[in-house]
Amino acid sequence: MRTIRIHVDSPLASGSDVVLPAQAGEHVARVLRLEVGAPVVLFSGDGMEYEATLVGVGKREVVASVGAGRAPGNESPLALTLAQGVARGEKMDLIVQKATELGIARIVPILTERSEVKLDPARAGKRLVHWRAVAASACEQSGRARLPVIEPAVSLAAWLATLGDGGPMRLALLPEGTKRPRELALADAAILAIGPEGGFGERDRSALAGNGFIGLKLGPRILRTETAGLAAIAALQALYGDV
Repeated sequence: MRTIRIHVDSPLASGSDVVLPAQAGEHVARVLRLEVGAPVVLFSGDGMEYEATLVGVGKREVVASVGAGRAPGNESPLALTLAQGVARGEKMDLIVQKATELGIARIVPILTERSEVKLDPARAGKRLVHWRAVAASACEQSGRARLPVIEPAVSLAAWLATLGDGGPMRLALLPEGTKRPRELALADAAILAIGPEGGFGERDRSALAGNGFIGLKLGPRILRTETAGLAAIAALQALYGDV
């Protein structure tokens, strides 16, 4: 039987009742046609998920009774941060969705020298809400109970200024990179920077190198931005994570 997993954007506690988000409630009631007594799994993104039972299925709201909680234990031992050059439209949605499925811990959308996407404050806020919803949906599908952190879009220079000294290994995927994934010695975390359409510009590359980023190379072919990060994440997870 298919397990229906639903993200709830509020804390969950065993023994309480919770009103499902409007979109999820409509899907449960009108599309899946679930009735009172049907089992679902709820999670809020903190790493715990809860068995739950529908106790009210109405036209305006669907209510579930929260049961026992558990930690799925399916988070990767390799905490990867993806600093992704903001891509256009559905490409960025795809990157967020698939990176979440692959176990990414954090996503930082960055605006770079060659970025084609321009985000004013209002649009940036809407995109952030949208990307977080995409990640939540990917968690529902993939069985994750911990949402990756998705930060507001920021310029490459501003983001680099926050990194400070030390910390996880810093990698930038570059055609001229000298390190292959298997040649790294990762511990439990890493930062991976991916350029937008057109790749990183010369100023970007200089800034990355000046902040300790190692040039990473996946192979002899140049990958599109929506492919590059996902391929690198999969390679690093296969070698140092849980894939």
